[in-house]
This record gives sequence, structure tokens and C-alpha cells, in this order.
Amino acid sequence: MKGIHTILGAGGAISSNLVPVLLKHGEKVRLVSRSGKTAPHCESRSADVRHAASLKKAIEGSAIVYLLVGLEYKTSVWQKEWPVIMRHVIDACSEANIPLVFFDNVYMYGHVTGPMTEETPFHPVSKKGRVRAEIANMLLEEMNAGKIRALIARSADFYGPYAEGMSFFHQLLLKNQRAGKKGQWMMDAHVPHSMTYTPDAAAALYALACDESAYGQTWHLPTSSPALTGEQLAGIAAKFTKGKAHISVLSKFMMQLAGIFIPVIRESIEMLYQYDSSYVFDSSKFEKHVGWKATTYEDGIRDTERFYAQQ
Repeated sequence: MKGIHTILGAGGAISSNLVPVLLKHGEKVRLVSRSGKTAPHCESRSADVRHAASLKKAIEGSAIVYLLVGLEYKTSVWQKEWPVIMRHVIDACSEANIPLVFFDNVYMYGHVTGPMTEETPFHPVSKKGRVRAEIANMLLEEMNAGKIRALIARSADFYGPYAEGMSFFHQLLLKNQRAGKKGQWMMDAHVPHSMTYTPDAAAALYALACDESAYGQTWHLPTSSPALTGEQLAGIAAKFTKGKAHISVLSKFMMQLAGIFIPVIRESIEMLYQYDSSYVFDSSKFEKHVGWKATTYEDGIRDTERFYAQQ
């Protein structure tokens, strides 16, 4: 899709992987953030997506808009700011007739028995999940009413290049293994836990954005199957970090204790249901539609370690 591809929320893990994909395909890239983040061969604009006028000016002339905004991991911030941001983005894209690609997570599904698919109903069991359900429903209502051309692309927990600061897999497992310590896992290391590789997510976002038939739908981004357990992932990672394959498991009590002193851990307590039972993400719809498979965990973890070794 030729024209300006505008990224709202430049600088995050998915944006940092998406930019080279866009440039490789000869697209013009505009980065929009409050800080005015720059990158080679990209246009940069400083704007605040919480302010309607600022947002509308930032997306002027775009061929497509990617909503990749990441907010502080704090329930009160999400409750206050996400509905405002989604309303402004919908209105701005609708008025300018610009297609929207929204990068979403799976919090709105809640505790799921069996694989998560695009048809899984919303039953959030956390405050953050209720926020994600609210904003997803806002967009779905506008899509179904024909007021905006958009698609929703969901990811499982992710890992890979640029994800180190926002991935439990990096912070608890890879980082400790690299330091010669035991990697850590939360709740139960014997249940499967899907993870999406960031370069796969970025490549898939672009593929969907350029596919007219993809709009008006929800898509699960390519994620390797079958899902592996924490122990299996630690074993693979140890081969490339040269660290210990054995892991220690953090119980809910341990997380609550740490949360007294560390706000981000305190904010994560309500999400622990994702780690005490199977967390299986099904991306077969995308894979059948586009015709390519997700990167295996073996290859993804190997290439992730190569990436960080070069930094």
C-alpha cells in the first residue's frame, strides 16, 4: 500500500520491528510520538494522541495508520487514557478516510480453557482486561457499522528484538541466564505458554495492512505452535545464552511480596491467571490466509540472542 505509513506510538518493540519492514518494501514512514522520536529515512512528528487536534494533524496525508501506542503499565492510567485515545484515533481516521491497523493483546479474553482464537468471547477477569475489552468493542462497533475501515491484530505475550524492556521472558529468564543465574518463571513452569516473536508480528502487520480482504476482521498474529512450557523454553534458551536450563518458579505470594516495593510487579498480580494454567494462542486463521508459518521458538530465541549480542 503505497503512501505514508504512519505509526502512532513510535519507539516500542513492535514499532521498532515494523519500521525496517516498511522501509524494505519501499514505503514512506512517519513516526508519531510525544517525544518526536526519529529514525533514519523516516519522517518524525511530535504529537499527543490524547489530544484530538494534535492527532488529526499528525496523521494528515497518511495512507494507513498503525495504532501501536503503549501506555504506562498502570490500571488507573489505562482506565483514564485508553478510551480517550481510541475515540480520538477512530474519529481522526474515520474523518480522513484512513485505514487503521490496531495492535491488540489478549487481556479481554480472560481465563480461557483451550486455545484462544479470533472467535473467543470477551470475558475479562482483570481491570486491565476490562479496559482492553472496552476499547476493542469501541473499534468493533465502528467497524461493523461501516464507519471506519480497520482491522484488529492480536498478539500473545511477545519476545524478540527490542522487546527486552517489556517482556517477562526477557526480564525473568533470558537476562538471568545470561548472567549465569537460574532463569525465573511465574506460577507454573509445566503448563504451555504461547509467545509471539516480534519480527513475525511486524511482518504480519504489514501483510494485513496491504490486504484489502483483511479489513473488517480480527486476526491473531503468527505464533509458533505447539505452545511450549516454561521449562521447555528455558531449555532452548540455555543453549543460546550459555546459561542454566534449570529455572526457579515465582509463586503468587512471592510476586505479592515483591509488589510491595516494585510498582510494575504489583500491577502484574491481576494477570497471574495467564501463568497458572494453559495459555495457548491459535494463529491458524492468519497462517492459512497468508500462507506462511510463524518462526519456531528454537529459531526465534537463537536470533534474539544474536540480536542482543550485537547491540
